[in-house]
Amino acid sequence: MTGTARQVSCTFDGGRTGQARATWGQRAIWDAVAALAPQDAARYNVCGGGAVLPGYRVEQLIEAVSLLMLRHESLRTRLAPGAHGELRQTLLGSGELAVTVVTCDAAEEVQQEADALLERLGAEPFDCAADWPIRVGIIESAGMVRHLVFAVPHTAVDGWGLRHLVLDLAELTVKGTQASPVDALQPLDEAEYQATERGQRQDGKARRHWVAKAERGPRTLLAPRADLPADALFPNALLDSPALARAVPLVSTHLATTPATLLLAAAATMIGRLSGSGGVLFQVVVNNRFLPGLKQAVSTVAQEGLFHLDVRDVPFAELVYAAAGASLATYRYAYYDKARLDADLADLNGDLSCFVNDTRGLQPGQESTVAAPPASPDALEELRGQTRLHWPTEFPPRPNVSFALDAVDIPGSLGLTMTADPSRLPRPEMERVLFGMEELILDEALRLPGHD
Repeated sequence: MTGTARQVSCTFDGGRTGQARATWGQRAIWDAVAALAPQDAARYNVCGGGAVLPGYRVEQLIEAVSLLMLRHESLRTRLAPGAHGELRQTLLGSGELAVTVVTCDAAEEVQQEADALLERLGAEPFDCAADWPIRVGIIESAGMVRHLVFAVPHTAVDGWGLRHLVLDLAELTVKGTQASPVDALQPLDEAEYQATERGQRQDGKARRHWVAKAERGPRTLLAPRADLPADALFPNALLDSPALARAVPLVSTHLATTPATLLLAAAATMIGRLSGSGGVLFQVVVNNRFLPGLKQAVSTVAQEGLFHLDVRDVPFAELVYAAAGASLATYRYAYYDKARLDADLADLNGDLSCFVNDTRGLQPGQESTVAAPPASPDALEELRGQTRLHWPTEFPPRPNVSFALDAVDIPGSLGLTMTADPSRLPRPEMERVLFGMEELILDEALRLPGHD
């Protein structure tokens, strides 16, 4: 960083206080992070931000952050084990947050400084018992704020909560105390609901659904095919496909399904073919924002749902329709007490090592789009020719993971990123899955009326 950095105090006061058991989402992420090596804990931080509309000074952004801290109680919540070992949340009503402000002499340095500050804020794990669960950074130039970045521990917010956080901060910056109120369950209220009879029934139904699906699914979906060292790194691949950014909305609209379901069906088809299994089991990340009171929640409520699909030798469109039905059950039963679920699954042998997560649309303004709307066969084939496969990095081994597949936003494109156990899914087969998903969807687009 070449800019000049300083710390500015952001104070807030008058918020609600209280204590309760941790919510299911808080506990699930806490346990996941606790299982990581200390140096890997920061991998679960949720980071974001972006350019700020021109005309605002640092003092105005600090005031907006103060209002944000009061609006969303997850940002004032500390987590720590209680006297009997259960994880508990403590909500504080007031405090002081140190905001990092970096001043750039040249406007062309703003983006570089913002990227560096974002990386720095997200690089260290949070002490959830002692730290405020948010770090904020501001980039200013010529006396005006140009960019704002922040990092939040995953115990305080998930990806969909991050989107609401970004939008709320933008509105608070412009409107201040006149911003629209947020109608969402706060973590204390969510914990109270989960302890009710209704909440317990919901948990029980979800756990029974998981057990039933796990019992029906394959015992081993992707068998080890190579004798590799236990510490072999997991390759990470990224398929950058402008063609998918155009074809996915076309096909999903024609088949009256969602883009997420279309991608899920394509993944299930390719993994089913590769494994030779008659069915697949995926853990699919579900945002749970369709549940009562959670639509605008800035907290961690997303959890995995269990997706089961029988992969048959039928036209791809038929598998998409089957995936649509299966995904409804996945979404319905994705809100539960994970500690109790893990106990239920302990003696089962279903393969739960495959993960799918559609992260598109989580950062406002970064949605996958293609500027022009051509849909002719020649146009789609031209876009297909622009597809590129990259191998950005490798990760330490991930226990109980065969692969993790994410759909991601890329400007003017759609990305499919996959991290896999090389003993179960070596690089050539990772390529086969990713290019195969693209081919399934593009071929379906080329069969649409008017594309003959």
